[in-house]
Amino acid sequence: MLESMVNPRRVEKGPWKMFFVGIIYASLSLLLVNWFFSGDVVLSQYSGMIVVTFAVMFSLPFMYYIIKKEEAEDEEAVGFLSVWKIHKDAIFALMWLFMGFIIAFSFWHIVLGDSNLFNAQIETYCRINSPGNISGCIERYNFAKTTPLATGAVTKELRFLSIIENNVYVMIFTLLLSLIFGAGAIFVLTWNASVISAAITVFTRNTISDIPLGILRYMIHGFPEIAAYFITALAGGIFGVGILRNGIHGKRFIHVLENTVILLFIALIILLFAAVIEVYFTPLLF
Repeated sequence: MLESMVNPRRVEKGPWKMFFVGIIYASLSLLLVNWFFSGDVVLSQYSGMIVVTFAVMFSLPFMYYIIKKEEAEDEEAVGFLSVWKIHKDAIFALMWLFMGFIIAFSFWHIVLGDSNLFNAQIETYCRINSPGNISGCIERYNFAKTTPLATGAVTKELRFLSIIENNVYVMIFTLLLSLIFGAGAIFVLTWNASVISAAITVFTRNTISDIPLGILRYMIHGFPEIAAYFITALAGGIFGVGILRNGIHGKRFIHVLENTVILLFIALIILLFAAVIEVYFTPLLF
């Protein structure tokens, strides 16, 4: 029923509509997990991953449709600007979906007040920001009004290299997942949305009115970073579908390969730009 109500074809001429789709998917995921699994002694321990799984299941029809559609259009693209022009609407639609995820995840996580809903995400946040005291960090952010933990001093150069290393790793993982299972990269992207939402709830100290500030804090560099991952996912999906349709011989294969490399190059440049913003610009504001 939900699949027929939110038909992927309806957003072809309005990528912004995916913002509301993302809110619906993320809200349903959190509410369903809260209603059906919060009282289960075993499954409640894995609520964070179940939330992501539900959101992924909701999103798969759209991802499958958009990858097939973009692969068909990709055959007409020649050159850098042409590749971007043909695929930009799909990228914008995915970005709006991601933004809807973040807002809904952050809102319902605070409203429901159950830290188990994002237990895996909070642990991930603590491993990044307090690697020397992970258990203490997790306990501290168990929905208590807190102040941010000190993360230790590191040089901007080392932090820049660390961020680049991590981002390229995620980019490669997204590419491989989209190659193996075209729409499968949505798992990586949904997981990132949930982790960012957990970080936002920590930054805002679980205050709904501060969610816009939290989004600004993490999405100044997060938008270009996630856009790069979406471009990578699209490139992998297009390449995989192109091979299935055209094989690995002939001019069509070379054409698909060239356009895939162009998309990956765009994604890498955007990742470098996002890392520069995160290390040298965002700290000036927060």
